[in-house]
Amino acid sequence: MKALVRNNDKIKLTEREIPRILHPRDAIVKVTLSSICTSDLHILDGFVPFANENIILGHEFTGEIVEIGDAITALKPGDRVSANCETFCGECYFCKHGFVNNCEHGGWMLGCKIDGCHAEYVRVPFADCGLTKLPDNVSYENALFVGDILSSGYFGAEMCEIKEGDCIAVIGAGPVGLCTMICAKTFNAGKIFAIDINESRLKLAKDLGLADYIFNPEKCDIEKEIKSLTSNRGADCVVEAAGAGSTTFNTAWQIARPNAIVGIVAMYEENQVLPLPRMYGKNLTFKTGGVDAVHCKKLVEMISKGIINTDFLITHTFDFGNVVEAYDFFRHNKNKCLKVGLKMSE
Repeated sequence: MKALVRNNDKIKLTEREIPRILHPRDAIVKVTLSSICTSDLHILDGFVPFANENIILGHEFTGEIVEIGDAITALKPGDRVSANCETFCGECYFCKHGFVNNCEHGGWMLGCKIDGCHAEYVRVPFADCGLTKLPDNVSYENALFVGDILSSGYFGAEMCEIKEGDCIAVIGAGPVGLCTMICAKTFNAGKIFAIDINESRLKLAKDLGLADYIFNPEKCDIEKEIKSLTSNRGADCVVEAAGAGSTTFNTAWQIARPNAIVGIVAMYEENQVLPLPRMYGKNLTFKTGGVDAVHCKKLVEMISKGIINTDFLITHTFDFGNVVEAYDFFRHNKNKCLKVGLKMSE
């Protein structure tokens, strides 16, 4: 089969053997549609030290099951599925408490520690936990982002403990930030503020009705603007989805009201510093971490019911045979590209 293999900082489309069932809870999925994630670029750029060499990249995909292990009972060959970006057993301490990112037997595996989805076929461990069957009215395109960026957006909104009418600020109007806004609405948030330096992404958030107010920090005083809309208090909760170093990290706590929650879903490329003397008295709660993607079935149901739609995120599509070109395009065209769709030939 064709597969995109990573060695050091290089990628190459090459031939690999079709994966086999190695464990009774495995499934083999024929990949129909996949996408490139910024975290794939983080691996190539050396910011994920636990990523293994000589593996197939990719962890965001949909497809059709072609083979299952003997322990899988809820899925069968022929089922159309979306995949979770996390591999988790569902049985260990962390899984039972909903912290699947910290599964004792999994975590971020696909495309990082084991072969991922940028291939014609992929082996999914713990497939009974990691695959979600799609209803007939949910297409592969509809469900492409369920297990990663949509789950990340839900994770960001959920960690902020949004109450009805709360004002939420989302830093970063990229794919995860836009998904956070979508999910915040399902929590009945009040005003939603979108913050980014990319004017086209801000306009998209406003035009789609995902944000009530949009702000470019290069053109205004963000803290002043948000306070003017919140009775001089600040945002009830802030989600940092941009990860632009100390700039966006500091903005996150500065625009939060006292006793607010600041949720960090961004992946930083360097350490951040908590300036505790400067924020003393704000009594902020910081929550961070990799996505705990435990709501995939719920998200698919909301897509099926028309409550959530992420189709607009696929701004460019490539045939899988041009995957190396697609990676280059995604890396260098962030201003006009939200997400790339990689289609397998029939």
